[in-house]
Amino acid sequence: MTNDALNKEEFFGHPKALFILFFTEMWERFSFYGMKALLIFYLTKYHLFSDTSGNLLIGSYAALVYAVPVLGGFIADRYLGFRKAIVFGGIMLVLGHVGMAYEGNAATQSITGEITRDETALQIFYFSLSLIIVGVGFLKANISSLVGELYETGDKRRDSGFTLFYMGINLGSFMATLICGWLGETYGWSYGFAAAGIGMFFGLLTFISGRKLLMGKGETTVPEILEKRSFGIKNEWLIYLLSASSALIFWQMVQRHEVVSYSLMFAGAVSFIYIVYYAVTQLDKKAREQLMALTILIVFTIIFWALFEQAYTSLNLFADRILDRTVFGYTITASQFLSFNALFIILLAPVFAWLWVKLGKYNPNTAVKFSIALLLVGLGFGSLVLGISLSGMGKVAMIWLILTYLLHTCGELCLSPVGLSAVTKLSPAKIVGFMMGVWFLATASSEFIASILANIASVDTSNGTAPDLNLAKQSYLVLFEYLFYTGLGFGLLLLVLSPIIKKLMHGVDKELNN
Repeated sequence: MTNDALNKEEFFGHPKALFILFFTEMWERFSFYGMKALLIFYLTKYHLFSDTSGNLLIGSYAALVYAVPVLGGFIADRYLGFRKAIVFGGIMLVLGHVGMAYEGNAATQSITGEITRDETALQIFYFSLSLIIVGVGFLKANISSLVGELYETGDKRRDSGFTLFYMGINLGSFMATLICGWLGETYGWSYGFAAAGIGMFFGLLTFISGRKLLMGKGETTVPEILEKRSFGIKNEWLIYLLSASSALIFWQMVQRHEVVSYSLMFAGAVSFIYIVYYAVTQLDKKAREQLMALTILIVFTIIFWALFEQAYTSLNLFADRILDRTVFGYTITASQFLSFNALFIILLAPVFAWLWVKLGKYNPNTAVKFSIALLLVGLGFGSLVLGISLSGMGKVAMIWLILTYLLHTCGELCLSPVGLSAVTKLSPAKIVGFMMGVWFLATASSEFIASILANIASVDTSNGTAPDLNLAKQSYLVLFEYLFYTGLGFGLLLLVLSPIIKKLMHGVDKELNN
């Protein structure tokens, strides 16, 4: 069948290739979130890491996961094309998850408190994380870009296509936290990690099998460069070799949190200096003020995500140690509570989309939506403060954590959908790619900051468990009170600044809210 014939084939009014990308991304997110849901428990319960060490390791890993797509996107744009980059990323992810399924020996703690760990198993674990970092770097940003290529400029189906694709992400996340979380915590960590790996294998298989439906989209624009030889091998294979070898660097970085911290600070400082330089020397007053508005919004997103991303560290441990997880005689595993975020997105995303349209001229401007998001994420922690206060000497009722995820999801829906759109609309045309990189860098920074904040509630454990319930509750109460006031404080500050930011945007805000 010719490409023209394939191009005319549709499924529910969209190119069939969209559904190939939908299921590829669904399985990729299944593998990613399934593994991430178990990570803090695997570290603290199996390898007996302290809360502090476990949080920092997850922070370093998550920061690199969000930073590396900037490089993966650049390589795909310049050389490989989206399709080949996605296949390479998928292979790296499958290999990484295979490595994660190797547990080694559980750590032991002596009477004196000395901990003995299986260092070989840990090094395999760290290297597996580095393969996943490389894999996400090549797959995550590029598969979203490939979705955009399926639609011609001006195609009205584009927004609904991305909405369907976004649902695939959340469907994968929802299934992963239920299935991988349950397997890992009930039968053993290797079962949960292996399930995540099988999911990624299905995703890779789906993408490769659907190549014809892509109709040539996502291919390299410089095939002649890839065919040329350097150092005796084709440039394409040289790119694969060097990219795979970068895992050796991330293998070391993920174990050295201070290196990740300094790297983020250096990259952030350089980016800010360049933004100021470019705004002053290259832009007129209108474009300069729009870039200033975008920079302010990006700073506030760091705060939002630093609070929101407590889900995989402090909130996960809180669910395990402090929450009453029994309902009708059945005990829900702690990691399964993470599924509420994806579930609420699936249920509420259409509601919010309808609400913004229904509000019409009363639709809040972008800065106000961001401030509402911060207020909601703060109130989410307020729910837990209230739950702890009402729990007396016993465990906290699960309804308070469910309410937290509901409020956090509503906050996410106020901020996330318009965030990337704001980057593309407010950035000067010549540095849109750079500002998108800054957006990802800001997200990476928030992941690392989230791990530092989580350490406020670090609890002394014995063989991976918190022996004193009420002492642990007080530690989490201190953290959640701090995050409650932080969310409300920055939310109110942004609300006060919103008229100024709206003015700096020079009408672009109306486009974002339509």
